[in-house]
Amino acid sequence: MALTARRSAGFTLIEVMIVVVIIGILSSIAYPSYQDYVKQARRADAQASLMELAQFMERHYTDKGGYLAGGQTGNAPSLPFTSSPKDGGTAAYKLSLAKGVTAQTYTVQAEPVGSMSGDTCGTLTIDHRGKKGSAGDMKKCWKR
Repeated sequence: MALTARRSAGFTLIEVMIVVVIIGILSSIAYPSYQDYVKQARRADAQASLMELAQFMERHYTDKGGYLAGGQTGNAPSLPFTSSPKDGGTAAYKLSLAKGVTAQTYTVQAEPVGSMSGDTCGTLTIDHRGKKGSAGDMKKCWKR
């Protein structure tokens, strides 16, 4: 009687488990990096929105003669949008004018909400002089 060699038709349980462990290790390294990139992108979108709102306030000043709704009198004007991203996605930042808007001064702020609420940069700001601010490291938070 002749002996014939049997061929393996699949993977062993050990081989499958090794692949699962390798995928788990790679995922545990890649996912936090991915989350950091998502936070950076959301922060950059909020910064762009702050710059756009600062430009809105400067146009308002040019048009009305002051930063208040009536120029030199009244309350703070209404902002054209109040969340970032402004396209209607899930809000990551709430945009508003900080208290204390006068005819000559303002500060626009982006307060983190939702998934960004624990962000190390905290509330981002820009004022009438173009001065940027944040609760965290300015080099990291504003990238400039």
